[in-house]
Amino acid sequence: TENMKKYISFFRIRFINGLQYRIAAYAGVATQFAWGFMEILIFKAFYKENPHGFPMEFSQLASYVWLQQAFLALFMLWMYDNDIFLSITSGNVAYELARPLDLYNMWFTKNLAVRLSRAVLRCVPVLAVAVLLPEPYGIAPPVSLFGFFMFIISMILAFLCLVALSMLVYISAFYTLSPMGVRMVAATLTEFLTGSIIPLPFFPEKIVKIISFTPFAFMQNIPFRIYSGNIAGSEMLWGILMQLFWVIALVSAGRLWMARAVKKVVVQGG
Repeated sequence: TENMKKYISFFRIRFINGLQYRIAAYAGVATQFAWGFMEILIFKAFYKENPHGFPMEFSQLASYVWLQQAFLALFMLWMYDNDIFLSITSGNVAYELARPLDLYNMWFTKNLAVRLSRAVLRCVPVLAVAVLLPEPYGIAPPVSLFGFFMFIISMILAFLCLVALSMLVYISAFYTLSPMGVRMVAATLTEFLTGSIIPLPFFPEKIVKIISFTPFAFMQNIPFRIYSGNIAGSEMLWGILMQLFWVIALVSAGRLWMARAVKKVVVQGG
């Protein structure tokens, strides 16, 4: 359709624009290497004391950490698009509302493009080095061709789920004088509950059961564990189905909330 072509063009423009920030990406890669090595060495110390007392094999954990660092831009909620917040707080959102495009779809497309462009610049050098590291410190090959295929599907769904969640944070700015509070709370909760700081299998079982009722458990946690072989079979299929459910639920909630927010928005001076 004509509208779809517009969104694709908008995605292409934002994606190409995001690729221009190479220096920032290289600085980010250096940070991610440092953080990845530090995290793996810390876990190695624990594994050395009790090699068989953990829910993931060390090689699986190493793959999880390097995937996490390679695709940081896809799954870290604190990487917000400040232009969207600024357009709301400054009143420039009025110009965007005048465009013949759905505001939710436009912002969603923009988030996809910006995050993906950042990830493309960062993931290649991180994965290239991680593949060359000696076992078990590097990233292992996928457990199977089918597992890799399911990993790709799960990555796409996890990415969509994260962007749909970030849209709720953007929409909340319509109701606050400053978005900083909501941004900080949402980013902190997401980073902890998605397994960004500590992989979810290392959490106490009761806490994991509670998190499994939220969308957080079905973001980066599922694809990274599928790749490493930590989950497979029916558990893997269930995880992907739940990812699809949360994408639909979060997008639906975001669209409904956006429709209500736009009706009540007041732009100073007009």
